[in-house]
Amino acid sequence: MSDRKRSTALALASALAGAAVLLAAPAAHAAVVDVQYDCKTPIGDKSAVSPIEIKGVKEGSGYKLTMSFQKGVSSSPIELGKGAMTPSAVIMVDGAEKVSVPVSGAPNSEAVPANTPIKISDLSGTYTPKKSGKVTLTPGVLTIKAMGTTTTCTPGNSPKPSLELDVAGAAGAAGGSTTGDSLPQTGPEDSAIALGTLGATVILSGAAGVLWLTRRGQRARS
Repeated sequence: MSDRKRSTALALASALAGAAVLLAAPAAHAAVVDVQYDCKTPIGDKSAVSPIEIKGVKEGSGYKLTMSFQKGVSSSPIELGKGAMTPSAVIMVDGAEKVSVPVSGAPNSEAVPANTPIKISDLSGTYTPKKSGKVTLTPGVLTIKAMGTTTTCTPGNSPKPSLELDVAGAAGAAGGSTTGDSLPQTGPEDSAIALGTLGATVILSGAAGVLWLTRRGQRARS
């Protein structure tokens, strides 16, 4: 194999290795969890279990969270007309930081018959981490407003987290800037960025190697 072909092969191998490093990103671990909601309704207390899943999609410096219900958790003694019911909830964040994220959904798109479990639409909101590290997200209190009444449903079985994320706070996302005497915040995403930079360096080194070996071959033949 000539020096030129050998150097080209080495550069391609280095570029592929760098690309693999750049693709390595923290994974999100999601699960469907059973939540027993104890509801305080205008006509008395009710309780029901609904499997719930929380998903997170990275958007800019934050995450768009979606909380999905697989079963209804309450009912109405009268029919609820289209658009009469509006749901909202909170998602509890724990771990690197402890915060609650409000999420809300659209009103019911169809009428809900009397004494029928109310289907909750997907609830969404934005979580912007302020600290770096691993966090868990767990379904919190659900609120249903309908026909001028409010029903509050509280998880009564201490549900497990539905989602786990590795996040970078505002300081980490800005390159480790600090305020006052605090130390730079670092986390898994900071490490991924550092590895990505290393991968780019490998690619550049490979390209430089091609040029150096090519020029070396030209000098040897001259």
